[in-house]
Amino acid sequence: MKKLNVFDNFRFILIPGIAIVSFSQFLVVLFGQTIPNTFLSFFKEASFAIILAVAFIFAITWFWRTIPHNRPKNYSIISFDVFGQESRIDGLRTEFKTHDVAWNFMKQYKKSHPLYSFALVSDPPKSDKKTILKYL
Repeated sequence: MKKLNVFDNFRFILIPGIAIVSFSQFLVVLFGQTIPNTFLSFFKEASFAIILAVAFIFAITWFWRTIPHNRPKNYSIISFDVFGQESRIDGLRTEFKTHDVAWNFMKQYKKSHPLYSFALVSDPPKSDKKTILKYL
């Protein structure tokens, strides 16, 4: 029978030990650097795309909400006296087709009749009441 040397005993420990250490080093590099770096680079690009998409969706919805969808076709000016009662002033034009013209006339009426208040109103198509747009 052959007598085993001390170094022969290390051979049974050394070869599996080197295999375990090299495999564990492989796993450390794989899970510690390779996989996280791959996911981080993906999520950096993906986060940029997500932020860009959210900003684009926000801009589209904001523009969509700012566009008036049911524009009134007629505008009128109502005058109120100092007591807040609706009154009629002779010689004033009160019916208009566009908002800007009605607003300009209302400002001019306020300058020429300072004791009266004026309201720019419209009659929306789907409403029973008139809507006050501006009050001066």
